[in-house]
Amino acid sequence: MQPSTTKDWHIAEQIPPDVDRALQRFPPLLRQILHNRSYDSEDEALKYLEARPPQGNQPENLLGLAAAVDRIRHAIRRQERIAIYGDYDADGVTAAALLTQALRRLEADVRPYIPNRFDEGYGLNNEALDVLRDEGVRLVITVDCGMRSNREAEHAREIGLDLIITDHHTPGVEELPAIAVINPKQPGDAYPDKNLAGVGIAYKLACALLGETEGVGAEEFLDLVALGTVTDLASLTGENRFLVREGIKWLRQPRRQGVYSLINVAQVASQQITAEAISFILGPRLNAAGRLDSAMAALELLLATEISEAAGLAQILDNHNRERQQLTRQIQTQAEQIALEKDPQALLLFAVDESFNPGVVGLAASRLTEQYYRPAIVAHRGDEFTRGSCRSIPEFHITQALDRCADLLVRHGGHAAAAGFTVRNEHLDELKQRLVEIAQEQLGQQDLRPRLKADAVVPLSEMRPDLLPMLAWLQPTGIGNPPAVFVSQNLKVLRSKTVGKDGAHLKLTVSDGRITYDAIAFRQGHWQVNMPAYVDLMYQLEVNEYNGQRVLQLNVRDLKPSQ
Repeated sequence: MQPSTTKDWHIAEQIPPDVDRALQRFPPLLRQILHNRSYDSEDEALKYLEARPPQGNQPENLLGLAAAVDRIRHAIRRQERIAIYGDYDADGVTAAALLTQALRRLEADVRPYIPNRFDEGYGLNNEALDVLRDEGVRLVITVDCGMRSNREAEHAREIGLDLIITDHHTPGVEELPAIAVINPKQPGDAYPDKNLAGVGIAYKLACALLGETEGVGAEEFLDLVALGTVTDLASLTGENRFLVREGIKWLRQPRRQGVYSLINVAQVASQQITAEAISFILGPRLNAAGRLDSAMAALELLLATEISEAAGLAQILDNHNRERQQLTRQIQTQAEQIALEKDPQALLLFAVDESFNPGVVGLAASRLTEQYYRPAIVAHRGDEFTRGSCRSIPEFHITQALDRCADLLVRHGGHAAAAGFTVRNEHLDELKQRLVEIAQEQLGQQDLRPRLKADAVVPLSEMRPDLLPMLAWLQPTGIGNPPAVFVSQNLKVLRSKTVGKDGAHLKLTVSDGRITYDAIAFRQGHWQVNMPAYVDLMYQLEVNEYNGQRVLQLNVRDLKPSQ
């Protein structure tokens, strides 16, 4: 099977006249963009552009929050030791740092705990709960994990630990034996936004705890909310849009020493931080610690107050990130060979090997899904268990597929597009067979091609600097809220060359006869061999900063030979 190079371009239909009139206070191109995102009235458009949170988003509207607050306040009054039990990814680490600092403000006896990916795996585990109990902990609060840890929750109760679960993953079918469960996705929860990340839910709990303390607010934790929410690929709509936009303001004027050091080591100008910078620059460095070693380095960075400590920890994360990038490339190449060896046309890519680093298999799966437009599973096989990471496409809900194999799995969980699982080695072959059959059932009759959406066909000469303030109103952009994408046709290619490692990327200069632009097309260096004389481009308009100069350029999503 060849990588998916033929993409289905979908250009939005022109805005209807009645909607155009309803949005007449906005510039014409912005009207089209708003309509494409289903904001067809002035009121709805303003809510979106101003990133207003939904009505009813008060913390107390989360099911289980009141019971959690009561138990936490009881623990603080009695000076019971509290453990914040997080996950080892950026969402879990930022959530753990946030809730730890919030409780320390309230003079709680609190300690954070992040399981080791390699020794303990994802989520709650009985051994860790035993250790915490032996340390004198009486209350465990999970962040970004726990929704499918029924056996572990029962163990906590048996050994005398009270448990509060805060999570955003899809609930299981069994009721959890816990003091409180806070997750807007759980049945019976009327909270208006179901897409909060784990750190967003931790923030709501912190707001409830700190809101009653005179002169103390939770707003300064919004930098952590932005970091965790964007890096976890949560939908940037609704309340997440509000939280991330506000959090980016705090990131642009960092007060947290660890965040300041992270920004410095990543060589990002703080005033230029966007959701894209979090996603591609800051977030991967936070994630790198837990992928290669213990995530405690990332947590300690976010909790650090001393300059020297924070600088050292930030450098460790930067080094881990470089190593992670190299490992990802190696595992991706090997996983690709394994997945396609027996069936070059496989609808589901499945690769397992003892040498795969468990912390990087998810990134390799993401690359395979992007390259071939197929659901991909990459897993590390250990002595007794195989632990896998899954990435998928819109046509295939990967967590629902795993649900259908639950009888074979030790544990699993995730979202529509990403999931993880643990399976005993003796059940691995059957698991693969079942998932392949489910993929055949759901994808066998579909034309699987990436569908790229554009907001409008626009002459290149209309791409002017005065569009940038308008496009800024769309921020933060990402999952669920894509940036504005345009198509310009019949552009003459004046120059082109490959750039980057192994010539993976393409840099070109194009003109419509009236204006000339430089463009960058990531992972499209293959076009250079047979570069057309005239091309149609699908792209985003952006500012490229280099050597202190800021110039407009086209960030190319895809290109086609002009007809």
